[in-house]
Amino acid sequence: MGRRRQLYEGKAKILFEGPEPGTLVQYFKDDASAGNGAKKGVITGKGVLNNRISEHLMLRLHEIGIPTHFIRRLNMREQLIREVEIIPLEVVIRNVAAGSLSKRLGIKEGTRLPHPIVEFYYKNDSLNDPMVSEEHITAFGWACAHDLEDIVSLSMRINDFLCGLFVGIGITLVDFKLEFGRLWENDNMRIVLADEISPDNCRLWDAKTNQKLDKDRFRQDMGKVEEAYQEVAMRLGILPEATNSDMKGPEVMQ
Repeated sequence: MGRRRQLYEGKAKILFEGPEPGTLVQYFKDDASAGNGAKKGVITGKGVLNNRISEHLMLRLHEIGIPTHFIRRLNMREQLIREVEIIPLEVVIRNVAAGSLSKRLGIKEGTRLPHPIVEFYYKNDSLNDPMVSEEHITAFGWACAHDLEDIVSLSMRINDFLCGLFVGIGITLVDFKLEFGRLWENDNMRIVLADEISPDNCRLWDAKTNQKLDKDRFRQDMGKVEEAYQEVAMRLGILPEATNSDMKGPEVMQ
């Protein structure tokens, strides 16, 4: 790996400066966390699998005209992405009741919702990513009304497509989290999909058994976490064959 300057490190990924202006290198870690960092651990090979899964899904979304920050995969753990101005929102699309929705509203987990529900959460770890309304978002300048229209429209298109894709491989897309950013090209700005799409930020259940194939297995100490991620990759047809060198991180410039 070449020497490169680290710009940011989150719970699951590291961002490095890219080889060209306006680009970044996104490195996927094996680190796992839950409860806003209250629980921490390592899921062996998760970074390799999430890199491949997210690449596959981003490319499929590109085929239907969804703009993303993804450029190309560099190796087993890294992607080249466009540098965007991240909008400080987590956009959660729910198709089936689970997680915090079930706890907040007392809806039995597994209840199919009458239509997809879109929720917004303010990205702030110190505040535990509180749920916010569109009024909060526009009042505090996190996004304008037009940005929100684009975000919701893109989110619903992404949900429609991914639901169909996962149904085709025997998986129910229960809910998932998206992040978006502003991509500036000269004086023009457009909203694009950022971050990743993987079992880290999607709830994925086997369509026949409702077996969980996502990070809930880690959150709830269910075991066989690595096997669940591998199962998703296998059904998508992208299970990689990693080497020892693929498991090593990049050399960081201090």
